[in-house]
Amino acid sequence: MNWINSIVRPKIRDLWKKREVPENLWIKDPETGEMVFHRDLEANLWVVPNSGHHMRMPARKRVETFFDDGNYSDVKTPEVQADPHKFRDSKRYTDRLKEARAKSGEEEAILVAQGKVNGMDMTIAVQNFDFVAGSLGMAAGEAILAGMMKAVEDKTPFIMFAASGGARMQEGILSLMQMPRTTVGVQMLREAGLPYIVVLTNPTTGGVSASYAMLGDVHIAEPGAQIGFAGRRVIEQTVREKLPEDFQTAEYLLDHGMIDMVVPRLELKETIARICGILLKREVELPKLEAPVTEEVEDESIAEDPAEEAESDDKDAKEAEPAS
Repeated sequence: MNWINSIVRPKIRDLWKKREVPENLWIKDPETGEMVFHRDLEANLWVVPNSGHHMRMPARKRVETFFDDGNYSDVKTPEVQADPHKFRDSKRYTDRLKEARAKSGEEEAILVAQGKVNGMDMTIAVQNFDFVAGSLGMAAGEAILAGMMKAVEDKTPFIMFAASGGARMQEGILSLMQMPRTTVGVQMLREAGLPYIVVLTNPTTGGVSASYAMLGDVHIAEPGAQIGFAGRRVIEQTVREKLPEDFQTAEYLLDHGMIDMVVPRLELKETIARICGILLKREVELPKLEAPVTEEVEDESIAEDPAEEAESDDKDAKEAEPAS
C-alpha cells in the first residue's frame, strides 16, 4: 500500500493546489495598459514594442547591453562611512541601506565599469534608481569621482547615465558636498580633452540635475524622461500658474534648448560611439547608403537612324522651296 501513500495521494493533492504564477511574468504598459510578456520586454531593452514607452531599465542590465558582447570590468570605488550622522526617521539609515542592497543586489547607487563600445574604450557610470531612488550620497559621489579619474588615467570618454531623485537627505551636508566634488571631476575631464556625455533617463531630478547631470559636453535624453530640479507641484505653487502637460519631459527640454537630442534606447549605443569618435577625431564607421537606382532613358534624337535623319532633312528643304 506504500505506492498509494507515496504516489497516488500526492497526485490527488496536486490537483487541488492553486498554481502560482510569477508576478512579473506579464508587465503592464503604463501608457496604453497593454500587457507585455517580460521576456519580450527584456529583449527590447525594456522598451514596450507597440507604444515605444521606455520603462525603467535595471542598472546592471544597462551596463551589460551597452558594452560589446557584454564584456566589461567593474571599476573599484572607495569605501566610505556608512552612517556618519547616525540618522534615524521611521527606521535607521543603516537598515535602509541593508534593504536596498538586498533588493538591488548592489552595494551602492552607482555602478562604474570599463569596456569597449563598437571597438572604442569607454568608462561609464550608471545610477541605480532601485537603490534608495538613486540618491547622491558620499559613496555615490566617491564612485563617480573615481570613475572620472580612471577615465582621465586611461584616456577614455566618460559616459554618465543619470537617474536620481536628488541628494540623499540621510547624509545631510555631506551629501550636498558631492555636488561640487563631482563638478571638479567634470573639470578634470575637460582639461584632459576627453568627452563627457550625459544620458538623462527617467527620472533625473534634484541635486543631480543641478550638478554633473547638466555639465556634459553633449546631453542626450531618453524619450519621455522626466528631467528637472523641483517637482511640478512645488513649481506650480511657487509661480501660481498652471504648467504645460509636457513640462519637464525630455521633448519639452529639447524644444527649449536645454538638451541636445532625444534618442531611443535602442539607438543609444551607436549614437554615443559616433559622437565620441567625432569628438576624439577618430575614424567613425558611418552608415552605408546605397546609390540611388536611375532608369536609363533613351534619347529619341540619338536613337534615330542617320539615313532616316537625312531623308527628313531633304523633305523639309523641298517644302521650304518657293513654288515656281
